[in-house]
Amino acid sequence: MLRTLFVAVFLTLYTLLLGPPLLLYSLAVRDADLIYRVGVGGVMFAVRAVGVKIRVEGLEHIPPGPCLFVANHTSSADAPAVVGSIPRRVAILLKKSLLKIPIVGQAFALAGFVPVDRSDHESAMASLESTAQALRNGTSFLVYPEGTRSPDGRLQAFKKGAVVMAINAGVAIVPIACSGAHHVMRKRSLRIRPGEIVVRFCPPIDASCYTFERRDELNALVRAALAAALPADQRPADLAATHTSPA
Repeated sequence: MLRTLFVAVFLTLYTLLLGPPLLLYSLAVRDADLIYRVGVGGVMFAVRAVGVKIRVEGLEHIPPGPCLFVANHTSSADAPAVVGSIPRRVAILLKKSLLKIPIVGQAFALAGFVPVDRSDHESAMASLESTAQALRNGTSFLVYPEGTRSPDGRLQAFKKGAVVMAINAGVAIVPIACSGAHHVMRKRSLRIRPGEIVVRFCPPIDASCYTFERRDELNALVRAALAAALPADQRPADLAATHTSPA
């Protein structure tokens, strides 16, 4: 628990010391690039300081234009690993309640993160349309199509919102296979264990080639591509036997 305590204390002090002046600066210049880079940098420093190594593969697969990154979600440790590995600023589709966190919530809003109220269908659909519009305007996004963390590390079923956004925006989808995070920090546990997280970027899938009527087909294709890039113990049972282990 000492690692968890270090991360909590460090990030709290880091946020309190740097957050307010960076928020004021970002508001003044109307640009969130600096606060985004400083925030991600601080989180990555804390993660590495407690013995978590991050190995990144497949950066050459990221297209030059705006795209929708979709990643599996197994642990509280995979979000910083994935965000810190993406070599560009991205916005995130996140729970509406996270915007209520002091300083952090304001930073999320400034960075263009889109809140989602899962209990309100109309509000959730409006959030998806806002994300699609931002994608059309040149902002790349990161989403977790499973909708929640996996209970055992294996890839779960995908919701369709991600592919619908990509189809509406006409952008490429880049699957991201994150492995090992559930060993570093297990679901419903605050304990951080040293270890390695592998973030693997898969070849992009062009959603502009699909129509809304073919969203199920695209959803299955994206899920299969992500599953193929995961180690055997993280692939879903329905796809585990159809793919060999990634190199």
